Amino acid sequence: MGAVGATAAGATLFSSQNAKAATTTSIEDGYSRVIDIVEDAGADNTGTESITPILRKYAGDDTLIKFPPGRYYMDSQFRFTGFRNFGLVGDDATLVPANYDEFDGPQYRLFRLGIYYNPGVDLRVQGFTVDLTAERTGIRAIDAMVDDGLFVDDITIVGRHDTGTFGPALFSITSPDGKGMVKRFRANDGGAWDENTPGDLWRGPTGILCSQYHTGQIEFKNCELDDWPDNGLYAVTNGRVIVNGGRYANSEAASIRLGGHDCIVTGAEVVVDKQNPQNQNQRGIRLDAGPNMAVVDTTIRLEKPNGHALTVMNDCESAYLRGLDISIGDEVCHGIVVQSQAGPTEIVDTNIDIQRGGNAIQINGTDAGKVHCEYVDITGNADGDSWRHAIRCNRNDCEFRVVNVNQPGDYFRRALVLNGDNVLVYRGKQAATHVPIVVNSAGAWIERIEAESFSGREGIKLNSTSSDVTIKRSTIANGIWDKSTDGPRMYGNEFELS
Repeated sequence: MGAVGATAAGATLFSSQNAKAATTTSIEDGYSRVIDIVEDAGADNTGTESITPILRKYAGDDTLIKFPPGRYYMDSQFRFTGFRNFGLVGDDATLVPANYDEFDGPQYRLFRLGIYYNPGVDLRVQGFTVDLTAERTGIRAIDAMVDDGLFVDDITIVGRHDTGTFGPALFSITSPDGKGMVKRFRANDGGAWDENTPGDLWRGPTGILCSQYHTGQIEFKNCELDDWPDNGLYAVTNGRVIVNGGRYANSEAASIRLGGHDCIVTGAEVVVDKQNPQNQNQRGIRLDAGPNMAVVDTTIRLEKPNGHALTVMNDCESAYLRGLDISIGDEVCHGIVVQSQAGPTEIVDTNIDIQRGGNAIQINGTDAGKVHCEYVDITGNADGDSWRHAIRCNRNDCEFRVVNVNQPGDYFRRALVLNGDNVLVYRGKQAATHVPIVVNSAGAWIERIEAESFSGREGIKLNSTSSDVTIKRSTIANGIWDKSTDGPRMYGNEFELS
């Protein structure tokens, strides 16, 4: 038993009295100076006078500024860098930015807290609503770069980001040993495309950015982003990014886009259920670059698809995909795509339901590294009109273990095509309208599988480009269509009529 289990079994963590004390401990105890921005500093909380001058006056190290209930107008950026232990905490507090044309100075940010060449340490921002409901008030609420100790919680952006600026948030941990967390950051009203805004930004804003200056670890926990023109969460970095839970929906390019090292998406919900006229490619998740990238226990639901569910890009050195539940509606899109130069990839314990033409799994490249699929189920009524096979494997040395495909759709729909050499297919049932398994390559080993064509065709087809094929202890309805150069090696198979 590990340390956590041993502690739970052998010690009392909290008495009821201690638990109560822990929950009532004030955030204020972490600071030597606490400022009530209204009572102590005289700020206006009716949304009339700008609070930026007061923030500049009272900000300091080891300082917490509290915002009691009210509306707080800001007509210029508050910039504070190089700080140590600074906090902004709201209690039913709403930030109200000035109109784009009335904002004094850079029309990009309300708060710039640290910068890459002068970051802060220990930053807390918590408990604010940012009101963008008035026209031309889209602005970045928080731009934060800290070496270590970032904590952001319970931030809600209300209203559409309509000014063609960078999007509501940027967070980065600038030290390789630093850590940070962003919890419950919500921006579900999305952003306007650049062509409809006063600012000049290609395509439009991003929901949350994590920049190239991020080298530490940051966790996005239970965040919500919807309808952003240039990615929902864009975190292609030099550090580690954890996406833990939350809902990411309807953004162009990708609702979640990651790069770095050891990045992971876990327990998230990714949805495409609406489109703007400008949307052309709303991918679910895009793994851009780096080693040990992972997506686990995550739902990807493409009800109105126009992009792939998940793409492992060429610069991704290795990827692990487990426990995915993917559904793709009635448009031609792929499920999981492994690009030609992407490294070794595992796809495990995953369900894909696909309702229109497209590959449920598409594996590209030749010798970039093994793709291993195990305990994968593919269902749905996808047809073969545009992409014939549920699984298209163009890579050498791949493995399909206990992979089940049931594809009764029209137009020559098939289950599995092997275009790569030395591919293993072990256990599982391949069932499709046309010939379910097609081999175009050398060295395929097929063992203990069931293959059935719903239209009474052969269970396996060996084309003239195939050779050195072994088929062992399998049940193959209606036999094998053999055009191979040397004929398959056969051991203990059964051939049934369907």
